[in-house]
Amino acid sequence: MSRLVIDNRLSRPDDFYEALIDTHRDLTPEQSAMVNARLVLLLANHIGDMEVLAEAMRRAREGV
Repeated sequence: MSRLVIDNRLSRPDDFYEALIDTHRDLTPEQSAMVNARLVLLLANHIGDMEVLAEAMRRAREGV
């Protein structure tokens, strides 16, 4: 059984954050939402484990 890893595994988290912000730069809110949706689907396909994805979705909704 796989589990969602929530420990920081990014060797350079600030660089990732900067790249994510750059990905959205100069986009309309609608384009930004589309990029987010595409990114989620690409990463979900990469992960490929429905149990891990379900846990991630549950955690993402917590406190919203």
